[in-house]
Amino acid sequence: MKLLTLTRRGLFAAAGAVLALGLAGSPGAAQTPPGVLVVGQIAEPKSLDPHAVTAVNDFRILMNVYDGLVRYKDGTLEVEPALATGWEISEDGTVYTFDLREGVTFHDGTPFDAEAVVFNFERMLNEDHPYHDTGPFPLAFFFSAVESVEAVDATTVRFTLNAPYAPFLSNLAYPTGLIVSPAAVQEHGADFGRNPSGTGPFVFEEWRSNERVVVVRNDDYWDGTAGTEAVVFRPITDANTRTAEMLAGGIDLMVEVPPTSLSEFQGGDFTVHEQAGPHVWFLILNAKEGPFADKRVRQAANYAINKEAIVNDVLEGTAEVAAGPTPPAFAWAYNDALEPYPYNPEKARELIAEAGAEGAELTFYVTEGGSGMLDPVAMGTAIQADLAAVGFDVSIETYEWNTFLGEVNPGLEGKADMAEMAWMTNDPDTLPFLALRTDAWPDQGGFNSGYYSNPEVDELLEAARVATDQAERARLYKEMQEIVQEDAPWVFVANWKQNAVTNAQVESFTLQPSFFLLLKDVVKN
Repeated sequence: MKLLTLTRRGLFAAAGAVLALGLAGSPGAAQTPPGVLVVGQIAEPKSLDPHAVTAVNDFRILMNVYDGLVRYKDGTLEVEPALATGWEISEDGTVYTFDLREGVTFHDGTPFDAEAVVFNFERMLNEDHPYHDTGPFPLAFFFSAVESVEAVDATTVRFTLNAPYAPFLSNLAYPTGLIVSPAAVQEHGADFGRNPSGTGPFVFEEWRSNERVVVVRNDDYWDGTAGTEAVVFRPITDANTRTAEMLAGGIDLMVEVPPTSLSEFQGGDFTVHEQAGPHVWFLILNAKEGPFADKRVRQAANYAINKEAIVNDVLEGTAEVAAGPTPPAFAWAYNDALEPYPYNPEKARELIAEAGAEGAELTFYVTEGGSGMLDPVAMGTAIQADLAAVGFDVSIETYEWNTFLGEVNPGLEGKADMAEMAWMTNDPDTLPFLALRTDAWPDQGGFNSGYYSNPEVDELLEAARVATDQAERARLYKEMQEIVQEDAPWVFVANWKQNAVTNAQVESFTLQPSFFLLLKDVVKN
């Protein structure tokens, strides 16, 4: 029976039957229905409001429900038109005027127009907006340069910035720039994240907590209809369970395949996909209090941890050792003169002795799994052993992903000395601006959870984001990387090449360097 002949109720019954089968039987026992793409996600989403979330795990769903004014061109991080058909930038780089696509409606039937764009950005940026308190909006930082947003007419919107801001277009293409339905926000208020409405290729249908999020094809999509009738996003936190589900036929597409499982999908009925992108896995160190308030102890941690062994033995060669805070995928801004901290436990012990930190007790936050976190429990265990070998007494506390973010993002003060973290970013400005500036400490609304502060780094980052010449931006970022590597606010561990696996029923799937899942053109037989 073709899926197109199924009623929507029948569609969900079929998908639900697949979930109920779980891991029963041998591989192939639980086959998903034709036309329904079942995706094995790494965690439960926190929200389906693009302005309220930060995790790529959530973004992978949102990019299929919403559109932004612009988007990344397929296979690149270059910006191209989406809900805007074009734009003009003033000579001084402070005014962006967008021409909007006509005839587009939100999934709730209300029109997309300039007033809707104004509503979205004022909701994020204006504390007096009546729906501002439906946040928080943690990545509103992306648009902090916006001084005003004006609907010139129904199909023209103008952004005025307080200064030139080089990453502006790129940030508009990021999920924080996705456009939500004002009418849906007004109807649902703080519950909009459970009742999303956008203009994207798929329409939200249901969210059963810790079970599935279901979206169905938008037959009126402005950019052509999707190749599948529906997508079911299943949260499967445990990587081994996700692998077993993939082998058993319970899911069609699995993201972030554990390195130890890749060999199980070589050849046969599966295809392994790989794509480089801007990723960095690091340890946040509490630079405000405790042993890591001393730079020598932070440097010691970088020397003590055998990152080559983690990359080769735990991650089985699917990543490279990181040298600093900027991923090498940003080739134009990456400082390739930097060498990673070498594995040198003797040097680590010397620095620890100089700082009088022998035998220091450390609390280490580890997550079970999350966006870009690779194999966090195994990596955390290896890191614990390496730090113990140079004299630290390390206690691990392990958390589910969203709980973990709730502990780490508000800051480590009074709680922990170090925490795992990974970022996949769209511009070399994003991660350091949100996580290394003094003004990005958690109490300022940023993600500098370790409270690192260096006025010179602050100045370089502020200068880089207003520089309109890319060569000058690159020089500033490269200088910043040298200082941050020396200050060692993080342990720089790994840059990963993302992966995914699909079964033989899936066609036309590709990974994107943005780390998002774009599923409109995927066909599920």
